[in-house]
Amino acid sequence: MPRSLRLGVLTGGGDCPGLNALIRGLVKRGTHEFGHEFVGIENGYMGLVEPDLTRPLTEEDTRGILPKGGTILGTSNRANPFIYAFREGNRWVERDVSDAVLRRCEELKLDGLVAVGGDGTLSIAHRLSEKGLKVVGCPKTIDNDLCGTDQTFGFDTARLIVTEALDRLHTTAESHDRVMLVEIMGRHAGFLTLESGLAGGADVILLPEIPYRVESIVEKLRSRATRRRSFSIIAISEGAFPVGGTLAVLDRAEDVPGRGVVRLGGSGKVCADLLAQHIEAEIRVNVLGHLQRGGSPSAADRVLATRYGCGVLDLVRDGKWDHMVALRSGEIVAVPLSESRKERRVDPSGDLVRFAKSMGISFGD
Repeated sequence: MPRSLRLGVLTGGGDCPGLNALIRGLVKRGTHEFGHEFVGIENGYMGLVEPDLTRPLTEEDTRGILPKGGTILGTSNRANPFIYAFREGNRWVERDVSDAVLRRCEELKLDGLVAVGGDGTLSIAHRLSEKGLKVVGCPKTIDNDLCGTDQTFGFDTARLIVTEALDRLHTTAESHDRVMLVEIMGRHAGFLTLESGLAGGADVILLPEIPYRVESIVEKLRSRATRRRSFSIIAISEGAFPVGGTLAVLDRAEDVPGRGVVRLGGSGKVCADLLAQHIEAEIRVNVLGHLQRGGSPSAADRVLATRYGCGVLDLVRDGKWDHMVALRSGEIVAVPLSESRKERRVDPSGDLVRFAKSMGISFGD
């Protein structure tokens, strides 16, 4: 019988459906099979820097959370301990507090840390591991852009939400003869836009991996108008941009201390303004935003998140620190955390793009 351990658990980065299902699977299996004790660390890595942000995490805390979206532990995408932002008077300064994080883990008497998150959270976990912390990871993101795993939980639910939005927009677009642009999350990867666009019957799909030409989109819209289809649906990723153009950005890392990433947004308006110079049809931009992250997880995401939560305990049992659980060919496997630093992108020559083009869907290229 493996010895029982005291494990910290944190959820970092953006929230997504399935986080609570993972926490539930982790705590229930860890308690029943291994006798582990869990410490919940609130608001991501912030809970290892700021005081009074940890609490016991027991099986009782997991009751009723399986269908609940978000995370009972809270999260933050501005709490990188290697560039942690502090307020000094009227200005912000950033400091490396990673050593303090290691000391905090010692004070909490943790035998190891389970970090649940996307590329940012898991990259931080890897760096902390290099400093000597025993840490394992679980991948999550609605963007589905993490290398090392075939799918992240949260993606399936977001895909359902976006698909439903596209379905609903079809009726109002057709009634008013409008061109509807739907701006979809995903950052620099177009998986969510591509698969939702296909499932929701989009006429044009614009991805970060395929810079678009306005003339090509206009040609598609005009060809639809000649066939008594005077409305069109355009699914556009927040990371999509025109040939020769640049990304639409809401704020940059230097504008928001401690963020560490550029926040994208506005690609729909950029495209709409360009199209308005060439077509007379009414154009409307719909930004789904955080609606894509919210709500109850789908059955598929609940199952995958539970598998990850249970599977990460095998890594702990086998001493595979500095690894994360991943889904490959239907099986849960261990993958080095260093893999999380690489971004996965849509293959412009892949089957989904090729088949979509063969069906007459435009990618603006």
